[in-house]
Amino acid sequence: MISKIIAEELVHKAKKAIDEADKIAIVVHVGPDGDAMGASLGMWHYLMTQGKSPVVIVPTAFPDFYAWMPGAAEVIVFENDIETATEQLQEAELILALDFNVPKRMGGMSDVVLETSAKKIIIDHHLHPGDFADIVISYPKISSTSELIFRLICRMGHFSEINLACAECIYTGMMSDTGGFTYNSNDQEIYIIIAELIKLGVNKDDIYRKVFNTYSEHRLRLMGYCLYQKMKVYPEYKAALITLTAAEMEQFRFVNGDSEGFVNIPLSMAGVDFSVFMREDSDKIKVSLRSQGTFPTNKFSGDVFNGGGHLNASGGEYYGTIEDAVKLFEEALPGYKDFLN
Repeated sequence: MISKIIAEELVHKAKKAIDEADKIAIVVHVGPDGDAMGASLGMWHYLMTQGKSPVVIVPTAFPDFYAWMPGAAEVIVFENDIETATEQLQEAELILALDFNVPKRMGGMSDVVLETSAKKIIIDHHLHPGDFADIVISYPKISSTSELIFRLICRMGHFSEINLACAECIYTGMMSDTGGFTYNSNDQEIYIIIAELIKLGVNKDDIYRKVFNTYSEHRLRLMGYCLYQKMKVYPEYKAALITLTAAEMEQFRFVNGDSEGFVNIPLSMAGVDFSVFMREDSDKIKVSLRSQGTFPTNKFSGDVFNGGGHLNASGGEYYGTIEDAVKLFEEALPGYKDFLN
């Protein structure tokens, strides 16, 4: 048995909203990661078993190493087909907002979503959910939104209707958002859920290989370059920083997803408890922060890079040059020395 974390009232409200809607749109955040894809496609497969007409719409393209996921070929990428995506969102009777807390996380798709008359449900595990939805299912202590999707389906009384495709997607989201169950994954109930998913036919070893061991040659060379040339260590602060410019990414034929996980690598080094990865985007510097132990990346991100997230995993952004972003990071480090000690 797993605990009933989701409030009974929210379960009833979500079930009623799903029962009453036929056309349902599922949306996630910019730069969909494994949890966003796992949660959205897991919910998509579940809704199909309920006779619904769901569609998954992502603001920007997802990494190629998630293309194997059941249903991934049906996902609509907003930036690639704005007309179709907008039409689907406008026709939706219900919009499920998964794995993000505020509209701006949807990027250019946010205005379209907010302007629709559809009922909206947030299902997420990030702190400080916004007030744009009619129903908010938000539990930051849960390790992944995919786990929350599994719990919600079960609480609605439909565990028996989780098919293999749905189970594979949910497992992928849980696995990827915990780094292969190496952080934010010390809750015993996670492993009860994994056991149930394996009973449904999930091959966890094969999914791990597809997600973590099918990278391109260019990604591996880029990783080596980052570690040899671009990683800077700050021993006095138990911190490390990796940066990538647009020119460097072009040199290594960068494609979406190629830098996923780079921020975690310095944490495997003795004496490093806080790691930051910055890369140039089209209009800003994207910042990823990770830690181990009790260092609050969400506080650092919020204070320095207008971001947020969880204790050990957060994100932020900086509008300016990457040199200025690095300077801001280095100037902020001394103020967090007590946290790192």
